Amino acid sequence: MSKVVYEGWMVRYGRRKIGRSYIHMRYFVLEPRLLAYYKKKPQDYQVPIKTMLIDGNCRVEDRGLKTHHGHMVYVLSVYNKKEKSHRITMAAFNIQEALMWKEKIESVIDQHQESQVPNGQQYVSFEYKSGMDTGRTASSSEHESQYSAPEDEEDSRRSLMRRTTIGNGPPESVLDWTKEFDAELANQNSNNQAFSRKHWRLLQCQNGLRIFEELLEVDYLPRSCSRAMKAVGVVEATCEDIFELLMSMDGTRYEWDCSFQYGSLVEEVDGHTAVLYHRLLLDWFPMIVWPRDLCYVRYWRRNDDGSYVVLFRSREHENCGPQPGCVRAHLESGGYNISPLKPRNGRPRTQVQHLIQIDLKGWGAGYLPAFQQHCLLQMLNSVAGLREWFSQTDERGLPTRIPVMVNMASSSLSLSKSGKSLNQSAFSLDQTNSVNRNSVLMDEDSDDDDEFQIAESEQEPETSKTENDVKRPEEPAHDIDLSCFSGNLKRNENENARNCWRTSDGNNFKVRGKNFGGDKRKIPAGKHLMDLVAVDWFKDSKRIDHVARRKGCAAQVAAEKGLFSMVVNVQVPGSTHYSMVFYFVMKELVPGSLLQRFVDGDDEFRNSRLKLIPLVPKGSWIVRQSVGSTPCLLGKAVDCNYIRGPTYLEIDIDIGSSTVANGVLGLVIGVITSLVVEMAFLVQANTPEELPERLIGAVRVSHIELSSAIVPNLESE
Repeated sequence: MSKVVYEGWMVRYGRRKIGRSYIHMRYFVLEPRLLAYYKKKPQDYQVPIKTMLIDGNCRVEDRGLKTHHGHMVYVLSVYNKKEKSHRITMAAFNIQEALMWKEKIESVIDQHQESQVPNGQQYVSFEYKSGMDTGRTASSSEHESQYSAPEDEEDSRRSLMRRTTIGNGPPESVLDWTKEFDAELANQNSNNQAFSRKHWRLLQCQNGLRIFEELLEVDYLPRSCSRAMKAVGVVEATCEDIFELLMSMDGTRYEWDCSFQYGSLVEEVDGHTAVLYHRLLLDWFPMIVWPRDLCYVRYWRRNDDGSYVVLFRSREHENCGPQPGCVRAHLESGGYNISPLKPRNGRPRTQVQHLIQIDLKGWGAGYLPAFQQHCLLQMLNSVAGLREWFSQTDERGLPTRIPVMVNMASSSLSLSKSGKSLNQSAFSLDQTNSVNRNSVLMDEDSDDDDEFQIAESEQEPETSKTENDVKRPEEPAHDIDLSCFSGNLKRNENENARNCWRTSDGNNFKVRGKNFGGDKRKIPAGKHLMDLVAVDWFKDSKRIDHVARRKGCAAQVAAEKGLFSMVVNVQVPGSTHYSMVFYFVMKELVPGSLLQRFVDGDDEFRNSRLKLIPLVPKGSWIVRQSVGSTPCLLGKAVDCNYIRGPTYLEIDIDIGSSTVANGVLGLVIGVITSLVVEMAFLVQANTPEELPERLIGAVRVSHIELSSAIVPNLESE
């Protein structure tokens, strides 16, 4: 084998034809002439999944930051400019690793270019600046990136070594306050005079920060444009660590930003630009002053000197309208400038500048100058929060995360006038952070579940074991009396029975074993965690929701006996709406277990974990091929509504919310009387501590008759 230049675990990032992004954990190996990746760390003469020949025509393209199920990865694309269709897209969970790979690959490319250069020819690096290709429009990551300079231009520059792509520059509406405007430009653009950053006055020193106020060069400042202020402080951390912390909007932000209440992603424009929603937490007389929120565009870049620039500017977005109980503030300009300083006593040092020019709107900002001043200082204090966070914690391994925007028109985001949420689950980010602290990014559509993330210490596969050698946790004996439960669909253990159900054998389904992180082995699921006690088969003229409230149903009976139940309501749309309802029962939830975390978690966590494994043991070939047996994360494929009651959790699964699922359903419903279908429900295990996976329960339904469905009486008790 050739000498290895660099190797390690990275992420294969891409997007499917239907538009969904996916990631796979892969082991990449860079050699002097070759870039390849494998499913596992290669041994002997193992054949790689894909290879790319590295020569002087190769380029490393920075795709920036991409969001996958709320988590962020930093994406690189390696391609040959002579054959752009052949490329390898790779990503990392942190920007340090992405930069390291970029540097190593570019160094290999440089070596090949030097061998091709005539004597005396000198190469220089070239950075793609904004405005070089203003005629291009943004495109998705699957097409040729809009960040790349035209190849004709490159060929004309004989001294080109490589390109460092930093995006197409900030949007026109975003002011880059980190660059000094010269006097001539300021005079030519009188509208920009109010935003000149040449003159600042030191206002005060607070929390170890220097607070500056802008000295304006204009006689009149519009009321909608407040005076800009900035905080400057030194943080003992690397630029990359600070940048990753700034980009996150999960529960970790509470620990250093006292003005943060909630944030989410509205739209991902490209790898360097995104539209965000941000709710501010301001403590200036909260009983009489309404809370403020923002919808703004965020642009970031990394400069050649290792510094980072993050720019903000308010903008309107169709998916992020004004919220009840909130005043929409206007962010004229703002952001962070993160610049490296010389280390001191072996510790990295970084200067962080945080600038804000904001109009908080409302009567408070219009008539109470102290309100504007107090809120600005509260937001600028985030720099001091960064400094203290890094000085008091060693946590560096958490993936950068930003929650995906929920429907802003939903009543779950409605606020009372006091600013308190009417649905606290929509903003339970502390809980979200705790349950996602060990979560990973994955491809829920994968056939072989290659996406399972493994730690550095677990990258070497353990000694292989046969399925019979894998010991499963001992289960307590189930002694629940099942005779008191009933549903309108009868139970029949006969193999040839029709229009009935029975509990399916868990060993018919393969789940992730204890050592899945190393050997990717799946094992028979074994015994279920919960008992399937009843099945209802309903129909109505409208969609049937929240069936657990029905008086006398299995969930109500279980509650009377002190049992916990999980109700799975599979909703089938059509001119007549059908629902098949499964009632799973157990004595009690085990505190701290994966199932308990799923039941008491928020909807985002549930959607990322609820998995269905389908089987069609009897049926036509075309139906079996259409349904398949690939595990599917239900919350990512269709809309799931979770209803948490005192003694139950109901999951309403709307099959009609997915075009693909609806098409398969249309095929199945016509031949349902000839089908035998098995379904297993489980909570997906994403970390070694959660393995092995366990089934919540499994059911087998045989030759269902549509005419046997009944209209339910959903009047609550």
